[in-house]
Amino acid sequence: MAYYSDELIEEVRSANDIVDVISRYVRLQRKGSNHFGLCPFHNEKSGSFSVSQSKQMYYCFGCGAGGNVFTFLMEYENFTFHEAMESLAQRAGITLPVKEQTARQRQEADYRSRLLEVNREAGKYYYMLLRNERGERAMRYFLERKLSRGTMQKFGLGYADVYSDDLYRYLKAKGYEDGLLKDAGLVSIDEKRGAHDKFWNRAMFPIMNVHNKIIGFGGRVMGEGEPKYLNSPETPVFDKSRNLYGLSLARQSRRSGMLLCEGYMDVIALHQAGYDNAVASLGTSFTSGHASLLKRYTKEVYLTFDSDGAGVKAALRALPLLKEAGLRAKVISMKPYKDPDEFIKEMGAEAYQQRIDQAENSFLFEIRILENNYNMEDPQEKTAFHREIARKLLEFPEEVERNNYIEALAARYQTGYDNLRRLVGYVAGQADMVKRPEPLKSGIHKKEPPKEAGIKKSQKLLLTWLSEEPALYPVIRPYISPEDFTDEVCRQTAQALFAQLEEGKLNLAQIPDHFENMEEQRKIAAAFHESVREVRTKEERERALKDTIIKLKENHLQILRENRDPDGMQERFRQMVEEKKMLEVLRKKNFLIPE
Repeated sequence: MAYYSDELIEEVRSANDIVDVISRYVRLQRKGSNHFGLCPFHNEKSGSFSVSQSKQMYYCFGCGAGGNVFTFLMEYENFTFHEAMESLAQRAGITLPVKEQTARQRQEADYRSRLLEVNREAGKYYYMLLRNERGERAMRYFLERKLSRGTMQKFGLGYADVYSDDLYRYLKAKGYEDGLLKDAGLVSIDEKRGAHDKFWNRAMFPIMNVHNKIIGFGGRVMGEGEPKYLNSPETPVFDKSRNLYGLSLARQSRRSGMLLCEGYMDVIALHQAGYDNAVASLGTSFTSGHASLLKRYTKEVYLTFDSDGAGVKAALRALPLLKEAGLRAKVISMKPYKDPDEFIKEMGAEAYQQRIDQAENSFLFEIRILENNYNMEDPQEKTAFHREIARKLLEFPEEVERNNYIEALAARYQTGYDNLRRLVGYVAGQADMVKRPEPLKSGIHKKEPPKEAGIKKSQKLLLTWLSEEPALYPVIRPYISPEDFTDEVCRQTAQALFAQLEEGKLNLAQIPDHFENMEEQRKIAAAFHESVREVRTKEERERALKDTIIKLKENHLQILRENRDPDGMQERFRQMVEEKKMLEVLRKKNFLIPE
């Protein structure tokens, strides 16, 4: 990874006004001193997404997303910090230092660039052929599939000519060598036939990576021929298990979740119908790599596979991988139609939305399919089925979640909640899997005690106040230090903020860069966007400031009292004496806020 100095990072950030950058993605309206719009990170009807030009930070009061201009690109575009840095530097016309590479690294990087270049040339050629008389058959095929010309352009659809060396001759004329064409998966070379195209007489589907670079192709034969669908082989730039068709477009969707399909035409039909969050695996089974890739862009996946037996099996294979990646999954029924493409053509987009709304919980889907293996009219098989349900329920480590599913399945199969719960316990005992009830774990967040929440709010309130009125700093400086901020992120934020205020160089947008963790950057943005209670008079503001400072000092004193560690006891006692004296002074003092 290239190293950038703090000075260069600051130069790039200051050259990219956050309102200008975010306006490319979100429609913003000025309200008071800030700009507001609909949050791009969660669905909402009223704009709670705030962008502050003075702070050069954004914050969503709905979902808590926040940070500076780098954070936004990292969160929205799923960039690394270095990719965000490069994008913003290019936008501002700033040249970044080039990382020193070994000769081998340079050679590999150059070759990958040439593979992407030749794929782009092939894609342009296929695109051009579809739109002249040689591509008439493929154009007719796409039009018969009800694709608009705008959709064909959006997905870069094309045509590979009937001549088996047509692309080869075109690219050779462009100066590309045989080895490169073969390595790109565009051409095959053997002694018997010589050089011939991988794709010919096919409607062509360019495959893009998340950065909109063509990395491979899919082709559907025109007329008779095998295989019906053909995909590029794996190459140094094309890994089928780590790329998804349509993801370069779907990752920018405002819709919640991702629609996971089986075929290219399903993805295209859904995008054309307005469901621009659809993706598909690339002619291969869904893998853990695909699940990890989806996890970068969503928390929920809707499986919209074919309704036949093969589609059901594919869904059953994909569900455990999605669960392992930490994704929620639901299954959309396409019956009585074969696939999303056919469903959209026959029923339309509104009916498809109803199917999304009715999507089946993934675990309940698995149980329903499992039921098909048993004769529910036979008491013995019915009992065996209930035992299998019990075994699967034991996959849930949290008792609350397990009990919720017991309740749902008991109602569906009329077993009675207590009966099914006892059966789960019996099966667990048989398998030596009895587990004691455990405290709630991940995913179930305990509510913060009111006192702790109040203290944290006071700490964020003071940080927000100082960020908006730096002239307050000399007023509070004799009484407050970063050590009075007992929340870890607030304390580190206070350290950075106080250092800037001491130097008289306030630069809030620089502070999130001290934290690599995205969640910490969100918390920093929240610390500078605490809602300040409206106060009408100067006296009320001064009283509110005094109350906030006293709360921080009282909390710090309480923490010192509760610390029983024998190490440093003498120093803590000294601090406690000082804090008590300061509190006595504060309670008698009237704060004067500068006009």
